[in-house]
Amino acid sequence: MIHFDFLWALIALPLPLIIYWLPAKKHIQAAPLKMPTIIKGVQTEEFAPEKKKSSLVILSLIWLLVVLASTQPQWLGEAVNVPTEGREMMIAVDLSGSMQVEDMRLNGSTVNRLDMLKVLLGEFIERRSGDKLGLILFGDDAYMQTPMTFDRKTVQQMLDETVLGLVGKQTAIGDAIALAVKRFDEKKDSNRVLLLLTDGQNTAGKITPDQALELAVAKDITIYSIGIGADVMIQNSLFGTRRVNPSSELDEESLQRLADETGGYYFRARASEDMSKIYKLLDDLEPVEQEQQQMRPLTALFQWPLGLALLISLLTLLIKSSVNNQFFKRNKAITGVKH
Repeated sequence: MIHFDFLWALIALPLPLIIYWLPAKKHIQAAPLKMPTIIKGVQTEEFAPEKKKSSLVILSLIWLLVVLASTQPQWLGEAVNVPTEGREMMIAVDLSGSMQVEDMRLNGSTVNRLDMLKVLLGEFIERRSGDKLGLILFGDDAYMQTPMTFDRKTVQQMLDETVLGLVGKQTAIGDAIALAVKRFDEKKDSNRVLLLLTDGQNTAGKITPDQALELAVAKDITIYSIGIGADVMIQNSLFGTRRVNPSSELDEESLQRLADETGGYYFRARASEDMSKIYKLLDDLEPVEQEQQQMRPLTALFQWPLGLALLISLLTLLIKSSVNNQFFKRNKAITGVKH
């Protein structure tokens, strides 16, 4: 179905005829000066009624196409149902220096915490069909790596390209939460969820976790905090091996409070297997149901009549130029013969 945005523009169609029919202003002129014609038949050839008629037809066609293009014709496609349920999720990933500790097991190998997150979060992002996702990276400060988008591949790619030390070596948890609150779309009926993944405590930033928590509660944002890191790690030294706690700096109390006061949960990810619990819970989240909406895709068509008008104009100019060149060549040849 064709739709015209500016159908009223068609009133300009008869404008050339109105101008043509307007009475010409009478001028008192002296007797015309008659010039001798060098070539017989020039006047009849140049101003023949047939040529006048063809020129008027071409000009009328060009004007018709230009006016048609100005009406902004559009093709309305078939109605398509638009998904209106889902979640808005912001994923905040800690890139502080401690994320390089190799205390995680993944597929039988020992890897650092960030590499584990890249694999498991990549799988998680792939499963979030219909959700609007964003990615925040935080260290000394918090940065928006990927704004809210339905493009899961872009979010996953941005996560895969992260490197340790990209945003500093400290941990600005409060700034990350505050940035997530700011970036959430202003939409009342929405499950806005923040996944906060960190292995430490707040050591940097301008906003404390408590201040950021107040902002999150005011915006009705649910925080799922995830503490990353093993409880025990075997460390080799000159005096042999010893058992150490690589997660001694993890502020579990603060992460638990962030989750409890926003209606979320706190998870302790000591190994890659623990992340499956997060998957299960987030899969059970009920999306916000809204009324079904439909959209009819629009395809602009104005470029076709406009392009055709330009093409006809160009061809007309080329033909007239060619005819004039032939005329002057013939005129020159006849003049040379007479001399």
